Amino acid sequence: MGFKGYVLVALAVAAGAYVVALYNGLVQLKNNAAKAWSNIDVLLKQRHDELPKLVETCKRYMQYEQPTLERVIAARSNVSTAMARGNPQALGDAEGQLRRDLTQLYAVAENYPELKADESFRFLQGRISGLESSLADRREFYNESVNALNVRREQFPDNLVAGLFHIPGAELLHFTSEETRDVDMQALFS
Repeated sequence: MGFKGYVLVALAVAAGAYVVALYNGLVQLKNNAAKAWSNIDVLLKQRHDELPKLVETCKRYMQYEQPTLERVIAARSNVSTAMARGNPQALGDAEGQLRRDLTQLYAVAENYPELKADESFRFLQGRISGLESSLADRREFYNESVNALNVRREQFPDNLVAGLFHIPGAELLHFTSEETRDVDMQALFS
């Protein structure tokens, strides 16, 4: 093999190494997005377990607020279904509804001083609020991970490698403007 042969082999090895590096980078980004989704799932499951306890605690005091409690449980179920389907859009919609229903539940709880004084209610309300904060952080991390993956999938030459190896993109977790605007507390107490 002559000098030209060695140069061609070196170029082929360098090109192969470059493709492998691109592929490995895309795989890492894909797995980061999947891990971020799993982190959301863990927190949703924790909150999912706490909500029935909160509703049961409220039932002891809120005898005439059954529709509010039923809406919270229905919204909880919708979140669980959307997460199981792996559908970020449906999850965003279900999460928004659950947040609105929980806000309504907390507002109605203001009318029940005994409930507000209940240690179990205060603990669960604090626990759920803490989980909500953690979920907000995880949603942000998920969207950052998805964005990094999708940008790399669209850039040249990564798009060629992604297409060749069928590395899929991911969907951002969106919330409607209604779900992200401030809650009208006056309307809740009317």
